[in-house]
Amino acid sequence: MKNDRYKNKRNISIKSSRIWAVIFALVLLITGCGSVTDRSDGQKDKVQHSEINEQGKEHNEATVQNETSSQQSETTIQGETEQKDDTATVQLTDTLTVHFLDVGQGDCTLITCGEHAMLIDAGDNNMGTTVEMYLKKQNITKLDYVIGTHPDADHIGGMDVVIYKFDCDTIILPEFEKDTKTYRDVIDTINNKNYKITRPKTGQAYGLGQAQFTIISPVSDDYGDDANNYSVGIRLVFGDTSFLLAGDAEEEAEEDMLESGEELKADVYKASHHGSKSSNTEEFMEAVRPEYAVISCGEDNTYGHPHAQTLNTFRSMGIKVFRTDEQGAIIIKSDGKELTFNCSPSESWKSGN
Repeated sequence: MKNDRYKNKRNISIKSSRIWAVIFALVLLITGCGSVTDRSDGQKDKVQHSEINEQGKEHNEATVQNETSSQQSETTIQGETEQKDDTATVQLTDTLTVHFLDVGQGDCTLITCGEHAMLIDAGDNNMGTTVEMYLKKQNITKLDYVIGTHPDADHIGGMDVVIYKFDCDTIILPEFEKDTKTYRDVIDTINNKNYKITRPKTGQAYGLGQAQFTIISPVSDDYGDDANNYSVGIRLVFGDTSFLLAGDAEEEAEEDMLESGEELKADVYKASHHGSKSSNTEEFMEAVRPEYAVISCGEDNTYGHPHAQTLNTFRSMGIKVFRTDEQGAIIIKSDGKELTFNCSPSESWKSGN
């Protein structure tokens, strides 16, 4: 009986062990499947994370590029704005003064801006000392620029005296030369003082204190033997005011200036070739559209300057005229906004014909 109880107890123990073994196996199976599932999900998560990183990298790179471009764009815009603001806030502290000297039948123009000065032409041979004394009276000891528009005597005759008496930084002469004593005197004086000649280049700009001038002629180097058309012309700007001077440039040179594309509009225009009808064409005047014109010529000159045709053009356009033959030296001052004159416009409209 005792043995039967032992056998039964042993059988129950074996069955229990088997049951626990099955349960353990099931647990292992379940645990193992869970591990595989977790490992697979981990790999999947890892791949997804990698993709996110790559997308994030691409996004970051794109963001950096966009930010860089934006910064560059902002820098450029700020630079342009600052430049515009600087230009807009420039305060003109100097006064521009343009003197059209009375040198008889010839041309001579002195331009000063603050401590800076330039001379365009110097009258005929007998005017050298006159021009020298006028400059000294204006307390000028040095000239930033000396321009001989062309080698005719009534424009460069007195220039050798000026170049000899004053320190000159830049001397501008056209390529065209003349085999005359007057021209050789100027060249010899330039050489004796070891100065160099600067040739005019259309569109070249130069500073004169707070003013600026641009070369507008000669446009061509092929005008044959016509010295007038090789004249050095400039457009001078000071603030909102402007001046245009073109020596003795005639119709052919004026046509070239019109075609060059250079700005020609000016408030004050020095009549070319002393008011000759061979210059100052209607087409050219339409481009310049000045409010004022200055005619430099000699009283009772033998050339009949200014010609009636030129005066008629000026009058029809409502241009106010000043004349050295009637009024002496014409002096115009600019504060960058307004122009003031030392005399009233001429009312005679009398030609020299």
